[in-house]
Amino acid sequence: MEPEIRHIPVLAEEAVGLLQPRPGRVYLDATVGLGGHAHLLLTQAPGATLVGVDQDLQALRLAAQRLGAPGPAQGWFEDSSSLHFLARGQSPVWLFHMNYAQVDQALQEAGIAQLDGALFDLGVSSLQLDDETRGFTYRQDVPLDMRMDQTQPLTAREIVNTWPEAELARILRDYGEEHWARRIARFICTARRKAPLETSGQLVEVVKAAIPAAARRHGGHPARRTFQALRMAVNHELENLDSALHVVAERLTLGGRLVVISFHSLEDRLVKDFLRQQSGICTCPPGLPECRCGRVQRMILLTRHPLEPGEVEVEFNRRARSAHLRAAMRVS
Repeated sequence: MEPEIRHIPVLAEEAVGLLQPRPGRVYLDATVGLGGHAHLLLTQAPGATLVGVDQDLQALRLAAQRLGAPGPAQGWFEDSSSLHFLARGQSPVWLFHMNYAQVDQALQEAGIAQLDGALFDLGVSSLQLDDETRGFTYRQDVPLDMRMDQTQPLTAREIVNTWPEAELARILRDYGEEHWARRIARFICTARRKAPLETSGQLVEVVKAAIPAAARRHGGHPARRTFQALRMAVNHELENLDSALHVVAERLTLGGRLVVISFHSLEDRLVKDFLRQQSGICTCPPGLPECRCGRVQRMILLTRHPLEPGEVEVEFNRRARSAHLRAAMRVS
């Protein structure tokens, strides 16, 4: 059964407002998803060029439907890596089936050298959460998958059943910030020796058994951190984000803006540290012929503290409640 698609872009007005889109300029949506933010951007800046990247091909095709202009001039051209839309009288929209770590390749294929703005809307999408077959949920018994890109080989099932105990403990600690990481990893390895763990329900029972009863009474669902860690490991989320932010920063024009929406502390911390590094002031003594401290100010922060959804948005969309938005502008 096809999942019911419930797409509500988070902090959409705030994100697009900070990008300040204008006709004739070039923008990147590095996590285009179902096209909610991109649609608003193009509505506010008709004639702007958009490059959209997403590793979920199902989402990309739905975004293509949303972003395509009606009428006989509409045309989508799909090959192995991209869907390219061009309507007469409008600037093109490029959509690429890629991870945002490959954004440089996408821009090269689109023939774009510089960007006037870029948006990242991180984390798992409603499309992925609502489709039980994708295996992201711990609330139903579904196959262990968790791939955002279903063409990649690595799944959560492979990690749980084949990775060494020490490596399992590491990802649970580093990606899930799980206090009981070593104990959960040990229980997983004990369980899989009897039979492979195939479903989310089986994994949840192992995690519950590993965490002492007193600890399970606090902090929400006991498997939440384990599932977060596995999802991030399957999709290499932090590594790819760090790589993509550096590439996009190099591509921004003077005055170009970067907006990032994150949904958990690890992502937000990485984004905050990156933007602080980019906005650092040189500390070298006056008179040196060149900077040696490496702290060259390349961006200025547009948000001193992260923006968060208001009560009305959270009431309307509960998945927005943990969102944090940070933004910066390139100045050198």
